[in-house]
Amino acid sequence: MREIIDTLNAMFKYVFQKWKLIFIIGIIGAVMGLAYSIYKKPTYTATLTFVLEDGEGMGGALGQYAGLASMVGIDLGGASGGGIFKGDNIMELYKSRSIIVKALMSKLDDKDLLIDRYITFNNLKSKWADKPELKSINFHVPANQFTVQHDSILTTAVKNINKNMLKVSKPDKKLNIIKVEVEAKDEVFAKKFTETLVKEVNEFYTETKTKKSTENLRILQKQTDSVKSELKMAISGVANFNDAIPNANPSRQILKVPSQNRQIDVKANTAILEELVKNLEISKVSSRNNRPLIQVIDSPILPLQDDKVSLAKGGLIGLVLSVLLCIFFLSLRKLFNDLLET
Repeated sequence: MREIIDTLNAMFKYVFQKWKLIFIIGIIGAVMGLAYSIYKKPTYTATLTFVLEDGEGMGGALGQYAGLASMVGIDLGGASGGGIFKGDNIMELYKSRSIIVKALMSKLDDKDLLIDRYITFNNLKSKWADKPELKSINFHVPANQFTVQHDSILTTAVKNINKNMLKVSKPDKKLNIIKVEVEAKDEVFAKKFTETLVKEVNEFYTETKTKKSTENLRILQKQTDSVKSELKMAISGVANFNDAIPNANPSRQILKVPSQNRQIDVKANTAILEELVKNLEISKVSSRNNRPLIQVIDSPILPLQDDKVSLAKGGLIGLVLSVLLCIFFLSLRKLFNDLLET
């Protein structure tokens, strides 16, 4: 213990003797911290949180009706959850190239797209000065007219956004609250891109989740309209035959056959229509239950939070770090020299 104390005392005296060097290094560090604060461009973070509640499908009596309907070949879309969006997979949609490209190709204002703003604040056109085909590129054309250059720029942008700008998480694993953060050098882009990206993902999610039930609903509605039309025609047929022979001879039963045939059609179509209407209403309820609830909690509001370091803070951090590093290296040097002497 005494040797350790003596070693520390000797090291402290050695470091204290170098106070001029430490002072100079500290000044240099403070200047570097100030320069960093002045020249570093701030990045802005746009944060949007929303709550997601999946459609729960059909339960109870509706589930029983769905089971009966499936026995006769009618699918009312009663399945819930499951599929590609089960669990946290919705968060993977935010990394999809197609979704990010849709967001980038959305309008920022009346003149520019988000991709135009992305190119501007990243100074890409100055980097493309020796590439005329890129410098003059225009994204205000239909997607089917995109060239290899268009696709290449979008692919690079998607990679950069996924790697350096976009973060999607669940603050609490027990809750269905999803947090989306976009960090960019441009404040307006960060806000607009976050809102547009969340909108595109939520629309795609809702459309995909309800696609099956919506298709079943459309088929049932078409079948119901078709049977209703047939029923109206059958009722009109009965009336036409009765009007054609108002006082039919009772002894000639053959004259009643056409009217009776149409009455059979009326009864059959009436029964079918009743079942179809019942299944149609059940399917409508199922479709509403399967539609997920997405409610935005917090949206990004200008001005956004930035990571800009103040001059005082930058200078102080530079001073402290440089002094600590200088003391550390001086201590190592003293320790190394003592070891060599022994």
